[in-house]
Order: sequence, then structure tokens, then C-alpha cells
Amino acid sequence: MLKDKGDNVKDLNEECENDSENEKKDKDNESVDESTEDNSEEEVEETEDKEISLLGELKKENLKLKDENKKAINELDSTKDRLARVMAEYDNFRKRTIKEKDNIYSDACKDILKEVLPVLDNLERAVNVEGNAEDLKKGIEMTMKQFNNALSKLNVEEIPCEGEFDPNLHNAVMHIEDDKYDKNSIVEVLQKGYKREDKIIRYSMVKVAN
Repeated sequence: MLKDKGDNVKDLNEECENDSENEKKDKDNESVDESTEDNSEEEVEETEDKEISLLGELKKENLKLKDENKKAINELDSTKDRLARVMAEYDNFRKRTIKEKDNIYSDACKDILKEVLPVLDNLERAVNVEGNAEDLKKGIEMTMKQFNNALSKLNVEEIPCEGEFDPNLHNAVMHIEDDKYDKNSIVEVLQKGYKREDKIIRYSMVKVAN
């Protein structure tokens, strides 16, 4: 009977020890759980802080991009405005140049006709004048002199045709074989040529010896 009581006491002690160990384990587990929860909360807070920081950076970057986009739009509008002004100025310049060119041509024609018309007047008078061949010849010579004076006032001069053929001044329309003339020399002027300064108005039409 004493043995049974001893066994019971022993079992009771073991149960107490087991209970004590279980309580210790439970406390350790609770401590671990609390520690895990604390770590989880810290990680969540850290993640939230990172997200808030990233969001702030994104907002700053977005504002920066909006500002740059606004500047680019302003520069584009300014460039369009400058281009429109340049196009308008060019169009005005083109129209003004065309008008000036037309005016220059009209003024040049006016200057030429002003010198030539008196010659026409004299030719019309000569047609209505009665006289002999000698008088008619004299009138024609005077008219030719007047016409040459008009050409001189316009700085127009006859192209010389003495000596050797020059393709820059003469137009050879006929060629002859004749030992009396030097090779490539002008034999006869079939139509006079004229120039004004360095510009050819009409080439001289000539006959050239081969």
C-alpha cells in the first residue's frame, strides 16, 4: 500500500513537472509568436515607408516631367510662331522681288522705246515726204544716224568683224575655200551683231574662209 502511495506521489510529481514544462513551452511559443508579430509589423511598416517614399519620388518625377513637357510645348509654340513669321516675310519678299523685277523690266523697256520712237517718227515723216532719190537717201542716212545715236545712249555697240572668226561673237553661216584669205578669217558680214557691255544681244552673221 505504501508502494502504491509512493507511485502515486511519483506520478503526481511527473505530472507537475510535465505541466510546468508545457507551461514553459507555451510561454516560449507565445513569446515567439509575439516576436514574430512584432517583426511582421515592423516589416509592414518598413514596406509602407518604402512605398510612401517611392510614391513621393514618383510624384516629384511626375511634376518634373509635367514641367519639362510644358516647356517643350512652349518652345514648340514659339518655334511655330517664328516659322510662321519667317514664311510670311519670305512670301512678302518674293512678291516684292517679283514686283521690283517687273518694274525694272518695264523701266528698261520704257528707256529703250523712248530712244527708238523718234526714229520711227522720222521714218513715218519720210514716207509722206515727196522728193527725188537723192533726198530720200539723205533722209534715210539721217534716220540711221539718229538710230545709231539712240543705240549709243543705251550703251549698245556693234560687234567688230575684222580679222579672225570668234565663236563667242560671230555666227559662221557660210564657208569658202579661197587662198586670198587667211584660214578662219572673216570674209563677209551678212548681218551685223550687237552687244551691250559684255552681254551679246545678237551674234554677227558672217562668211568664213577655211
